[in-house]
Amino acid sequence: MKTILATLNAKYIHTSLSIRYLKAYAAPEYEVELAEYTIKDPSMNIVTDLYSKNPEIIGFSCYIWNIEETIKVINMLKKINPSIIIVLGGPEVTYDTKEWMERIPEVDFIIIGEGEQSFKQLLDELHGEENFANVSGIAYRDNDSIQIKPQRNKIDLKTLPSPFRFEEDLPHLSKRVTYIETSRGCPFSCQFCLSSIEVGVRYFDREKIKEDIRFLMDHGAKTIKFVDRTFNISRSYAMEMFQFLIDEHKPGVVFQFEITADIMRPEVIQFLNDNAPKGLFRFEIGVQSTNDTTNELVMRKQNFNKLTRTVTMVKEGQKIDQHLDLIAGLPEEDYHSFKKTFNDVFALRPEELQLGFLKMLRGTGLRLRAADHGYVFMDHSPYEILKNDVLSFEDMIKIKQVEDVLEKYWNDHRMDETIEYLVSHVFETPFDFFQDFGTYWDEKGWTRIGHQLEDLYKHLYEFLLHAKKDELLIVSGFMKYDYLRNQKYKPRKPWWEEIVAKEERSKIYQSILQNPLILGKEFASLQLAEKDLYKHTVLEKLPFNLNHFLKTGTIIEEESFIVVHYDPINLKTTVYSALSGELTT
Repeated sequence: MKTILATLNAKYIHTSLSIRYLKAYAAPEYEVELAEYTIKDPSMNIVTDLYSKNPEIIGFSCYIWNIEETIKVINMLKKINPSIIIVLGGPEVTYDTKEWMERIPEVDFIIIGEGEQSFKQLLDELHGEENFANVSGIAYRDNDSIQIKPQRNKIDLKTLPSPFRFEEDLPHLSKRVTYIETSRGCPFSCQFCLSSIEVGVRYFDREKIKEDIRFLMDHGAKTIKFVDRTFNISRSYAMEMFQFLIDEHKPGVVFQFEITADIMRPEVIQFLNDNAPKGLFRFEIGVQSTNDTTNELVMRKQNFNKLTRTVTMVKEGQKIDQHLDLIAGLPEEDYHSFKKTFNDVFALRPEELQLGFLKMLRGTGLRLRAADHGYVFMDHSPYEILKNDVLSFEDMIKIKQVEDVLEKYWNDHRMDETIEYLVSHVFETPFDFFQDFGTYWDEKGWTRIGHQLEDLYKHLYEFLLHAKKDELLIVSGFMKYDYLRNQKYKPRKPWWEEIVAKEERSKIYQSILQNPLILGKEFASLQLAEKDLYKHTVLEKLPFNLNHFLKTGTIIEEESFIVVHYDPINLKTTVYSALSGELTT
C-alpha cells in the first residue's frame, strides 16, 4: 500500500522532523514517501499533488498552525477518493482525540502522542489482518463507534534510527532550517505549555547525535535548530555538546537552542564567551512574565535576577545573539503589569524581543482551568485568548499595536541608534514609545498595507512630528545616520528633503580633498580621488556632534557633517564625521 507522510509547514524554509522520524522507523519494512507543503499553498494545489502520487495511505502531522488548512485538504481528498486511508498525528490531535474523530469523519485513524511505534504497528495491521485493537496509542473507527487505545511505554530514544539520511533531503539542506532533538520531555510544569504534560526528560544517544550533526554539516546544512525544550537542563551534557559544536563546526553554520537562562551557570557562559566563534550560537529564552504572582499561578519557576545575569553576560560577550519571548494574557497579568514585564525585559536590550499572545493549547492545565481566570478564547486554532478577568479585549488590541511596531522597528534592526535614543531620552519608558507609535500606526491604517524601508522612516517621522515635535531635530539626525549607515549601496534618493545645498556640498568636498585627515586617518588611507568621492559617498548634516556621541553616549548640540563611504568592492559601509567648522574653514 503506497504510503505518504505529509505536513503543511508554516514557511518553506521549515522542515518537519516528526514525519522523518516516522519514515525512518517504518523502514525497511515499509517505504514511505514524504510530502511537505506550506500553509500558504492553495489547498487545491496540495490535493492535486498528493492525488498525483496515487497514495493508499496518507498521514498528516498536525499542529495549531496547520490544522485548519489540513482539514480542508483531507475533506477534498476523501471526496475525490473515499478509499484513501487518512491518518492524523501530532500535538494538535493528541488531545481531545475523540472530539477530533467526531469532528472530522473523513479521518480513519489518529496516532496519539509519540508516534514511531504506533505508526509502524498500524502499518503492520493495515498490511495484515486489520486487527487494530492490537495497536497501542491510536484512535480508530469500529463500525459506528470510536475506539481509543492508550499508549504503552515510551520508546527508548537510543534505538531510534536517524531521520537525516534521506537522499531526497540532501539538495535542500543549505536552503532550509534543519531541526534536531537530543532529548524529549521537559522538567518544568508551565501550565500553558504542552511539554509540561510529559513527565521527565529522555535523551537520545549522544554519539549518534554527533554523527548526525557531522553528516548534516558535511552535506551543506547551514541552520541547525535544536528543539529540546530545555537544552541546558543538564550542565554536563550541554557543555559536552557546546564543546563538540565549537570543535567541529564548519564555517557559516549556525546552531540555535532553547535555553532556560536562570539555571545557566556563569562559568558556562564564560566558557562560551571565551571559546565560541561569533555567530555560531543563537539562544532563545522564554521569559514570558516577570510578575511573580503570574508565574506562580502557571507553576513556572523563574529567578529573574539570575536570568538577567545570564542575558547580560551573554550580551557582553558579543558572541551569541539572544531572542527573548514574552506572553501577553497570562493569569493576573493585566495591562499595567504587562507593561512592567515588557520594560523589565526590554531593559536587557535583547537582539530580538518576541511578543506573543497566550494560546489555550489542548491538553494544557491552563485550558482545563480556563474558567478560573475568566478566559475567553478562539474556538479554532490557534486558540488565542480574546480576554480574561484582568485583561480586556481593548487591552489586547493595544498590546497587539505594540507588537506590530516592535517587530518592524526593533527586531529588524533598521534604526537601532534612533530607537535607543527615543526609548532612553524622549519617551518615559520603552513600552510608552512602542504603544504610542503603535496606536498612531493603527489609526493611520498602515497595518493593512505593505511598506518599503523608506516608508518606515517617513511613518516614524510623521508620528514624531505629531507626538514629539520639540524633539524632532535631534531624532531626525539619528534617523538619517541610521538610514545611511545601514545601506550596502549608495542610496539614490534619501527619504528626507535635501538640506545640504549643492554649492555647500562642493565646498566641503573640496576641503576634504585638500585635507583628508579632517575625517581621520582611516578615511585618509582610502586615498579617494574626486570622482570616487562624489560617486561613492554621501554627505549629510547632523544637528549634534556625532563623534562625541559615539564616544560618550551624550548629546552636544553642535552641527556636524557625516561622510558615508560605500565601498563598491567589499560592500562595506563606513561613516566618517567632523564638526561643521572643521570642514568649512
